Amino acid sequence: MSKDIRDFVPPSCELLGLGEPTHQEPAFGLLRNELFAVLVDEGFRSIALESDRVRGLMVDDFVQGGAGDLDTVMTEGFSHRFGELPGNRLLVAWMREYNAGRPADERVAFHGFDASTENTSAASPRIYLEHARDYLGLELDLADLLGDDERWSRDEAILDPAQSLGDTPKASQLRVIADDLLTTLYARAPECIAATSRADWYRARTYLTTGLGLLRYHKQASLPGSQEVRIDRLMAARDSLMAQNLLDIRSIEAQRGPTLVFAHNAHVQRMTGTNHDWYSAGAIVAELLDQRYAVIAGSLGRSETLGLMEPAADTYEGNLQRTFTTWGLTPAVALQPAQTRTDTTPRQGYFPLDQPLLDHVDAVLHIDAGR
Repeated sequence: MSKDIRDFVPPSCELLGLGEPTHQEPAFGLLRNELFAVLVDEGFRSIALESDRVRGLMVDDFVQGGAGDLDTVMTEGFSHRFGELPGNRLLVAWMREYNAGRPADERVAFHGFDASTENTSAASPRIYLEHARDYLGLELDLADLLGDDERWSRDEAILDPAQSLGDTPKASQLRVIADDLLTTLYARAPECIAATSRADWYRARTYLTTGLGLLRYHKQASLPGSQEVRIDRLMAARDSLMAQNLLDIRSIEAQRGPTLVFAHNAHVQRMTGTNHDWYSAGAIVAELLDQRYAVIAGSLGRSETLGLMEPAADTYEGNLQRTFTTWGLTPAVALQPAQTRTDTTPRQGYFPLDQPLLDHVDAVLHIDAGR
């Protein structure tokens, strides 16, 4: 039992997943900020949040001291309305202040690692493909192939395979073009970096891989099947894109220091998605990074924000409530078998602890937000 996150970061760790059991309890974001500051003192140099990868570039520009204002960055630099969360606003402000006057290798960087999708929609690939085209200085007219952005981004394009653009001849041609652009980007990397910068090249790659990922996601949306099968397929595609983004982030940050990843437990755990047959981003990167990945799952006792009451004494959360007065960390193997919590509602978005989850994480961060 501890309140020192350093006790749960093995020497081999390059990517530390910190999970939260619900996005709706602000205590997790606020405590995450405190823990990240501790990790920065230990050599961590970046944080990746469950927010849009490309939008996150705007946030990083700001925390590196770029132009702009905090209000605009919080509105435009986050997806899923995560810019409205108080913990995220405080994080961005702290990172900008921390970086002021520091050399580049000591600054902390911000990344989003989510795909450019919402629960029932996915963006048009237009801006991502056009950014890469323009960076490479190519004369390539994509307008006819892309068509109207709204046809891609409307809910029906994801929820109804008959209205999806993902399996049309034009979409297939766009996937080939995007793949060719990626080949060209790598083939011309030396001259492109010499003419611009390594950071600009990475930015172009981020835009291009995001566009290619969206085309692949729309392809998945076009495939037939029951709604349950289709949603599982899309969730699998999303977590796969998340994992690829995390690996890209590590390729950028490898020489500067480890990265803290903050997301829902469902995305950072080393197992399939809860009650489904798709692999989480954490499961994918854990296999590829092995001992370089560690994960801490989040647990919640009471919450005034969610209207979540005291957990039953025989549940995992109930046992943790008796152990910690406000919050604390414990190895997952130290928790004795218990019952799964049943007093939650779908509206609260809370995923209770259970044994399969505990079998696939290294530690648990428990918070009682009702004291």
